[in-house]
Amino acid sequence: MNNRIIIIFFFLSLSFSLCNAQDIIPYPNHFEQKEGRLSIPEVVTISAESGEFSTLIPGFVQNANKFSVPTKETSKNGWIQLVRDATCYNPEEYRLTVSLEGIIIEAGCANGCYYGLQSALQLISNAGAAGTIQRAVIHDTPRYGWRGLMLDESRHFIGMEEVKKLLDFMALHKLNKFHWHLTDSQGWRIEIRKYPLLTIVGAVGNLTNPNAPAQYYTQAEIAEIVKYAQDRFIEIIPEIDMPGHATSAVKAYPQFSGGGSEQYPNFTFNPGKDGTYTFLTDIIKEITNLFPSKYIHIGGDEVHFGNEQWNHLPEIRELMKNEGLKDLVAVEHYFLNRMSDSIRTLNKTVVGWDEVVTAGLPVSNTVVMWWRQERPEQLEEAIKKGYEIVMCPRLPLYLDFVQHPSHEFGRKWTNGEYAPIEKVYHFPGTEYTSGISVSIPLIKGIQGNVWTERIHSPERMQFMVYPRLSALAEAAWTQDGSKNYENFNSRMDRMMEIYNQFGITFFDYKNPDSSPEIAGPRRK
Repeated sequence: MNNRIIIIFFFLSLSFSLCNAQDIIPYPNHFEQKEGRLSIPEVVTISAESGEFSTLIPGFVQNANKFSVPTKETSKNGWIQLVRDATCYNPEEYRLTVSLEGIIIEAGCANGCYYGLQSALQLISNAGAAGTIQRAVIHDTPRYGWRGLMLDESRHFIGMEEVKKLLDFMALHKLNKFHWHLTDSQGWRIEIRKYPLLTIVGAVGNLTNPNAPAQYYTQAEIAEIVKYAQDRFIEIIPEIDMPGHATSAVKAYPQFSGGGSEQYPNFTFNPGKDGTYTFLTDIIKEITNLFPSKYIHIGGDEVHFGNEQWNHLPEIRELMKNEGLKDLVAVEHYFLNRMSDSIRTLNKTVVGWDEVVTAGLPVSNTVVMWWRQERPEQLEEAIKKGYEIVMCPRLPLYLDFVQHPSHEFGRKWTNGEYAPIEKVYHFPGTEYTSGISVSIPLIKGIQGNVWTERIHSPERMQFMVYPRLSALAEAAWTQDGSKNYENFNSRMDRMMEIYNQFGITFFDYKNPDSSPEIAGPRRK
């Protein structure tokens, strides 16, 4: 009897391993294994019956060659065939069939077809020496429509090459929103032609060296990166932080400064000057010409760090009198609403950190990013008021938090809590959401945030982002019923091989001693 149990368990394990051998990250939401295996040809041919789908082929061929998968386009009857299927109603939905003859990818839209290709690429490149793929049918659509990653380049500038590499891995993992934090107190990182001092003066310095030479993206470089992201079905959402975190901007144009505090001098814009709104609206107009995204992120966080001098500025006292504003919070909300109005006239939707929940911004034109995990009431309030929400709480989705107890340079919460890969994977669970439903339509998705106070180089950024990027992707794409951490843990062996193949300096969470922490700046 015991032997029979062992044999049955063996075959069950074998069956699971064959399925697991597919090694796709993020894991598909519907996976049906079939009998038999498909042999991979020496050169993979690919064809498309749709003109729209055919535009995806050159990029796939180029990417496949990077994975050492020789690939070429053919006019018809490719080993991989891209087929339009109008029954795929979600634009990101796809079906992938591995038969004995080849792979068929069906989708209703180009982005769904693109995601099917990312799954196919992983299947083929993961086959290894065996040179075969298990027959299977995958029917896949994402859990959330917003699957994001934020990169802060104000504190420390990372640069175009690394941003493109990040976009490549986001695409492989089916992440679709790149939130780009381009301005903050430490540096202004985007060229604004109407206000050249923003980069001549405002781009000088970073968190660790206030006198570092100016670093920023020209508008031509921005256009190049935006196109690079579009080709990978990634939408770039720019952030221009206001009314706080404004030091780099008002360093360049001090006439718009609202002062600050002893610890945070010149931290805010001045809400009492009409010129401030003209200045910022001019900037937003240039931003909208550079970024086709429907979203503009305006920050709106931590204004209280540096608004003390508002009490002493005559133009703000006059504003409070004329508008009936009872305190500085009301002044902050006045500012946010006025800038929101300007952005709305440009046919853009405002995104702000969760402080904006109480500002009275229009529900129909505002997305709230819930970031304070210790303030679940902000999430509840946003839901109650009917705002669309992206969840990105510090724990576990701030990737500047350490990922192992031995690490010294990243952040930890006040109780010593940190963000290991398994907690990223299991989000959104009840641990950080206080039992609030995360399946309601108002929850647009989740996002990991890469703040760079403790990250000063591409190598350090890679160490903090990978492998948690892979866990983030599965948390955002895969339904709870299809998630399995042990399965994911097994699939990560192959993904870490891919990291190595592409020269990624990652943290090997399975063998921590083999990848010692890359040092970074310590918090002053």
